[in-house]
Amino acid sequence: MVEVEIKGKKLANGGDEKSRDSHKYTGIVEDCCCDYETVDSVNGAVLYPLLQELVTTPFFRYFKVKLWCDCPFWPDDGMCRLRDCSVCECPENEFPEPFKRPSLHGLAKDDLICQEGKPEAAVDRTLDAKAFRGWAVVDNPWTNDDETDNGEMTYVNLQLNPERYTGYTGPSARRIWDAVYSENCPKYSSGESCQEKKVLYKLISGLHSSISIHIAADYLLDETTNQWGANLQLMHDRVLKHPERVQNLYFTFLFVLRAVTKAAPYLEQAEYDSGNHLEDMKAHSLIRQLIHNPKLQAACPLPFDEAKLWQGQSGPELKQQIQKQFRNISALMDCVGCEKCRLWGKLQVLGLGTALKILFSVDGQKHPDQHLQLQRNEVIALMNLLNRLSESLKSVTDMGSSAAMDGLVLEPSSKAINVIQRLRELWMANWWKNVPVSPLS
Repeated sequence: MVEVEIKGKKLANGGDEKSRDSHKYTGIVEDCCCDYETVDSVNGAVLYPLLQELVTTPFFRYFKVKLWCDCPFWPDDGMCRLRDCSVCECPENEFPEPFKRPSLHGLAKDDLICQEGKPEAAVDRTLDAKAFRGWAVVDNPWTNDDETDNGEMTYVNLQLNPERYTGYTGPSARRIWDAVYSENCPKYSSGESCQEKKVLYKLISGLHSSISIHIAADYLLDETTNQWGANLQLMHDRVLKHPERVQNLYFTFLFVLRAVTKAAPYLEQAEYDSGNHLEDMKAHSLIRQLIHNPKLQAACPLPFDEAKLWQGQSGPELKQQIQKQFRNISALMDCVGCEKCRLWGKLQVLGLGTALKILFSVDGQKHPDQHLQLQRNEVIALMNLLNRLSESLKSVTDMGSSAAMDGLVLEPSSKAINVIQRLRELWMANWWKNVPVSPLS
């Protein structure tokens, strides 16, 4: 049983430093092999700093993506109707020389200045013409993405397009999440015995929590002054006040971390070639530091045990069913109306699909002839997803404390209120029994 502790007590008018509250989870993360305290410790000391550095290297900061596709599920023009989602493609002569496009096909040659639309949802397409050689193109049974049609693909510099608030809300955004949950991974009942279905729901819920956290952590607080910062109220409303969402975030993090550690031999031997030799050596070194880190291996040697899934006669059929559901979720990313949201949705769903592929599509023990093969884009998505989840866990710790300081995480549940009221009633009844009665005359 997971226990949520809230320590300390907020004083009126801010209080002092000793009154600082913390929103802390204890015990083993459900269906995983590590506890919350260990995850927080290892993430803060090892994974977060390594991943932050890794994703800035040239190899890991460029992502190949098909940004404009027809929605396969309902009629849609593919355009976000919000002004904040409009896209301005800046002229090629504004890009740094190393990031020039290898092809100018389809781009206007005029030196245009973007006057309309704001950059919150715009995707800046910069790339390195020498990047990414020597990686095979192999189908992933878990995802809907197809990299074979390079004519419609573009490279995006993820560092110039951070995942944050874009203004993409309303019916269109809700329609995506409704389709994800209701049609492809409905929430399991309390008596659900199918572990595989629970895993899929938790993964999507954890990813959803992470996305919400990044929106809250980098939010447009004041449009008139272009002030960005943390929206603690949004963080609380969307994530912190829902313990299950935080728990699923930890679960998704450990699931993806397990995929990375399982793929360690492949990742160590992979070719990280972006054309920048020194930076590529740095990327390879950071990968080795991550997968062979003694602190990680000692604290959490097996983040998630995938061997317990797909057992029994129905295992293969169940796997095909859940693969189909996840492919549908992958395809739903083409229906996202905000370009930057679509970029990060595609990347993170591909990263999750890559983790599923590593853990469930290759079994070297039962089938020695099977060998893991990953696309370059899959590795980039996997490591960027792990970094996103790592950032989210850190935000839960940092912003959770800040939210508590503002009194946002101390709202008692209705159940807690009922208990408090009942205790008060019992105390009052007992108190009146022991009060001496004064004579009236």
